[in-house]
Amino acid sequence: MTIFAGLLPTRKIERRIEMNSMTIEKLTQMKLYGMANALKAGIETGGITNTDPLEFVSYLIQSEWEDKHVRRTQRLSRAARFRTEALLSEIDWTAQRGLDKTVIMKLAEGAFIREHRTVVLTGPTGVGKSFVAQALGSHACDCGYTTTYFNCTKLFPLLREKRIDGSYNPYVTRLAKTNLLILDDFGLLRFDAQDRLSLLEIVEDRYNKSALIVSSQLPVADWHSVIGDPTIADAVCDRIVHKAIRIEMSGLSMRAKDNLPSCTKSA
Repeated sequence: MTIFAGLLPTRKIERRIEMNSMTIEKLTQMKLYGMANALKAGIETGGITNTDPLEFVSYLIQSEWEDKHVRRTQRLSRAARFRTEALLSEIDWTAQRGLDKTVIMKLAEGAFIREHRTVVLTGPTGVGKSFVAQALGSHACDCGYTTTYFNCTKLFPLLREKRIDGSYNPYVTRLAKTNLLILDDFGLLRFDAQDRLSLLEIVEDRYNKSALIVSSQLPVADWHSVIGDPTIADAVCDRIVHKAIRIEMSGLSMRAKDNLPSCTKSA
């Protein structure tokens, strides 16, 4: 009897190990990776032993929520195709370039996305317009908004190709469904007839329906000459600028200021 009594704790421990292993496996199969990893860590560190059951359940749920949040943000950021890994926390507020921290942090609250408004960033090259635009986009991804980033010098040639291969309409429709569209370096190249129509369709699809960020080296007053056709230019500018939140940046190039090569990330 004494021999069998000594085996009981061992069997109990073995059953507990087997049960924990099966639980972790089932959580993984259900794609509850945050809970699975948290449970595994709790077992390995002994954190389960003296923890209140309800507190531990709350810990598992919080771990799952955080894991899903991180995965969703990473997925949205990859889909956005940002050119630069830009974060609001990396913006240099000390530089003299007309950038108001209060305004940017207000934008970070996301009201302009929910209200389907446009943000227009203008200023000379190198002052950080693209970085700020992408930082706002990255933050939008963190908040769960679908985001698409495009440099205009690449977007409109792409749209021309899609007109040729027949994929233009579904592609523009998909663009219209994204919560936030960022058009960077707007106006660097003049628009031809097809580009003008594409631009008008894009801004028309988003007007009062989805949010838009436009960054440009050109002041808004010069956009008409770049777009070309006066009628289309009026229609485009009216839809972009009307009710837009306008941020006019100034100062010297941040790249020149820091004596960095032009391809280096600058906030």
